Amino acid sequence: MSTVQLPYGRQALHATLPALWQVDQLAPAAATPVSDPLAAVTAALRQPLGFTWEAAATARSVAIAINDKTRPVPHQYLLPPLLERLHALGLPPEAITFLIATGTHAPMVPAEFAAILPPEILRTYRVLSHDADDRAALVFLGTSARGTPLWINRHFVEAELRIVVGNLEPHQFAGYSGGVKTAVIGLGGRETVNANHALQFEPGAQPACYHDNPVRQDIEELGRKVGVHLALNAILEGHKQIVAVIAGDPVAVMRAGIPLAARLYVVPVGAPYDLVIASPGGHPKDLNLYQAQKALAHAALAVREGGALILVAACPEGTGSASYERWMLEEAPASYAEVAEKFWRDGFRVGPHKALLVARDAARARTVLVSELAPDLVRRLLLTPAADLAEALALVAPGLPPAPRVAVMPAANATVPQLKVAGL
Repeated sequence: MSTVQLPYGRQALHATLPALWQVDQLAPAAATPVSDPLAAVTAALRQPLGFTWEAAATARSVAIAINDKTRPVPHQYLLPPLLERLHALGLPPEAITFLIATGTHAPMVPAEFAAILPPEILRTYRVLSHDADDRAALVFLGTSARGTPLWINRHFVEAELRIVVGNLEPHQFAGYSGGVKTAVIGLGGRETVNANHALQFEPGAQPACYHDNPVRQDIEELGRKVGVHLALNAILEGHKQIVAVIAGDPVAVMRAGIPLAARLYVVPVGAPYDLVIASPGGHPKDLNLYQAQKALAHAALAVREGGALILVAACPEGTGSASYERWMLEEAPASYAEVAEKFWRDGFRVGPHKALLVARDAARARTVLVSELAPDLVRRLLLTPAADLAEALALVAPGLPPAPRVAVMPAANATVPQLKVAGL
């Protein structure tokens, strides 16, 4: 017998698997967290890559883009040393604005800010949440070579010193998060996000792919137009503890950070599995289905065609996208093929695009969702609902071979299975 444990919201789910089942765990590589996170951030800021604080000495206003509640960014460690460095330049608190980079997610309301920012920062600095649909708060900076119109948050563009803060980890179609993505996508207008994300169906738009990734390289070009001066990125291990901090010019940060992130997050797989049981990693990665789908995308890389997938994601905030949910309920596709047909008939739109991504991944294998979502809603999203992990296993077991190969992914959002190629 094998006992498995998967994060589920702020708790965990457990299950016992039959003795004949061959169980592997696919997870980020073990890594030793830094012993003093504040000291690690301070050291990174002391010698930033490709950036000098002297060049920022004349700045009289600063905008700092930070991720929203769906990302477990350790702001409590990243921000105090950064603010200390800015104050050393002579910048008072009133010259510094935090912008919550929600992208096309719903803007965060002030009552939610404490979920991502320490109380002393909320008391001292101006904090604003981005709204991708507030055209008055956006400025247009041109169009990329791939045709993406750049609408970006006005407060960020108008600041004399522009900083992004976040985590550097794999992303299901942009290759990696981090660098200028926090500003370009997190503070971008809906048209910008739509156009950029439409590139995800082009060759190379894969997790852990950077240099040849059309989505990511479009983001890099847009970032150059914005003119982001400094990136402060953390790399986290599987338990969300800091293992490295990198600061400096955004491109230099990506070049230095990607090899570190790849060693942690990319996991070689010898052959596809009959069953993959995946969790996004618990809170906040499974706040809603919109975020949890990223775990499904990574899990689908490891499952064989016609196998089974179990996604364990609490989703206390529902689907997380009114437009995705509305599209699925109004269009009422009866199959994954019909999802694709109706989606492309309407044209690419962020929100409904989650329907296409879910359909792409769930079409590979029977997909069961363990969540807090209403079972009828789950069915209308073309997934099979289960109340708990035991029920999910009972649903998929009849279709498995007598001694199935099973992969358990407790942090699937940050785990990229990579199938080995025969002969290499």
